[in-house]
Amino acid sequence: MYRNLTIRQKQIVWAWAFLAIPVLFYTVIRFYPTGNAILISFQNWNLLGSRTWAGLENYEKLWNDPVFWKVFQNTFVYLLLGTPISLVLSFIIAYHLDKLRFMHGFLRMLYFLPFMTSAVAMAWVWRWFYQDVPIGLFNNILAGFGIPQIKFLQSTTNALPAVLAPAVWAGLGFQVIIFMAGLRAIPTSYYEAAKIDGVGWWTVLTQITIPLLRPTIVFIVVFSSIGFLRIFDHVFNMTTNNPGGPLNATKPLVLMIYDTAFNGFDMGYAAAQTVVLFTILLIVSLIQLRLLRST
Repeated sequence: MYRNLTIRQKQIVWAWAFLAIPVLFYTVIRFYPTGNAILISFQNWNLLGSRTWAGLENYEKLWNDPVFWKVFQNTFVYLLLGTPISLVLSFIIAYHLDKLRFMHGFLRMLYFLPFMTSAVAMAWVWRWFYQDVPIGLFNNILAGFGIPQIKFLQSTTNALPAVLAPAVWAGLGFQVIIFMAGLRAIPTSYYEAAKIDGVGWWTVLTQITIPLLRPTIVFIVVFSSIGFLRIFDHVFNMTTNNPGGPLNATKPLVLMIYDTAFNGFDMGYAAAQTVVLFTILLIVSLIQLRLLRST
């Protein structure tokens, strides 16, 4: 039968043969669990017993749960603080590092190293930094200057920024590398023309560099946004004694899903939270596609 096919038909057969494995992978690993999670969100299930239909009960519970809205707020605080801070810092570092020639490769490696390091290990190191005197590095430095020590992880106002700081620091290396790739892709003719015209550095930065970096900026914004919406490792490991911090001050949505599913054994309610997170991520992804089309 295969011998009777035309060359075009044989190409289609081979194309589908090579696509079969990734299609099967996404069906089994991606699409089926996603569909199953949406189904479970309308059911009650404790992992051991049978599933019972609950309708919109889990979503009603979610709507009336003050803890969920606190966690929802925390998640967007991570997003709204972490994304612009990491974007600005990584651009400043990449902009100046791109102009540096001495030890350029070594410095670039140092900035990228935290991105390659285990998030769990980094979280525990930063947790040690935040401890009280005489253990914590930061409070020991403050004590050396006669400044009262700060309750970094035990304060409802300081805990979230304290957890966010290592998360931003860990992702800087990747963003710096992406920014440097974008800077290297800008044709030097633009800068040569600006130099001949006597244009100042600020005008070059705002009228040439940043506009031509728009696709890179869009990618980094969306990539980091998804990362901060899904933040988990740093929060979980830095607040193990009190997961989510004091009064849930640092708890993100992913940690609430984990806690609801594997500590509360309420899989239906956890699945409803997962659907909410999936919806948020989907909206961010659609915004990304929209912005990329316009670049």
